[in-house]
Amino acid sequence: MDPEPLEPLDETWDRALCVVAHPDDMEFGAAAAVARWTGQGKSVGYCMVTSGEAGIDALAPQECRTVREAEQVESARIVGVDHVEFLGLPDGVLEYGVPLRAAIARSVRAFRPDIVVTGNFRDTWGGRNLNQADHIAVGRAVLDAVRDAGNRWVFADQLGGPADADGLEPWGGVREVWAFGSPQSTHGVDTTDTFDAGVASLEAHGAYIDGLGWEHFDAREFLEGMGRQSGQRLGVGFGAPFEVFPMGWGE
Repeated sequence: MDPEPLEPLDETWDRALCVVAHPDDMEFGAAAAVARWTGQGKSVGYCMVTSGEAGIDALAPQECRTVREAEQVESARIVGVDHVEFLGLPDGVLEYGVPLRAAIARSVRAFRPDIVVTGNFRDTWGGRNLNQADHIAVGRAVLDAVRDAGNRWVFADQLGGPADADGLEPWGGVREVWAFGSPQSTHGVDTTDTFDAGVASLEAHGAYIDGLGWEHFDAREFLEGMGRQSGQRLGVGFGAPFEVFPMGWGE
């Protein structure tokens, strides 16, 4: 049976913040979409909850942090993103809870996006491949943090007033959260024209990929799998799939 068609995403927005657990998460499926949006003149920012410092077995965390942050900044530049924030939470042991929600809410309040993008936080990738715990924790926290960001009485210490506050204001302007790569995706975006930029963005994580021991890893071949399948569901060459979570009441 053929997979269900994907509905095109609503791209009538100006600002998006991408909140993911690790450097490289965006590049394994969503960077080509980001390149499309920045090419349209939209403002897109990246927020990395960790620096991926536990991701390379041969490098101690502090050294790995430096390498992976530099790779992420370059990877973002390739797709037109110059706002890259690292929250510095511990890689590999993230837990869903109030501290994680607070950290993400602060970033949402600071960037004031219309759309927030995160990664798949379902238990699997649509089959037997289990998702990673950090991805699940961050995605769940993003949904709650977006709502927290609009409530001035939640994490009120971040708001203007006392000298030690961050001087932010509540932000309830996020229309939707989009989770890329979700097995429950119902929407998608055409990445045919920006697919090459997405490949180059993933290739920028060379030290990380080498550190995984993926000797014969081919970024283009890897991305073509999901890209072509999603493109077929959209009726285009390449596409990126997203699960959409409306943030308004009754939607």
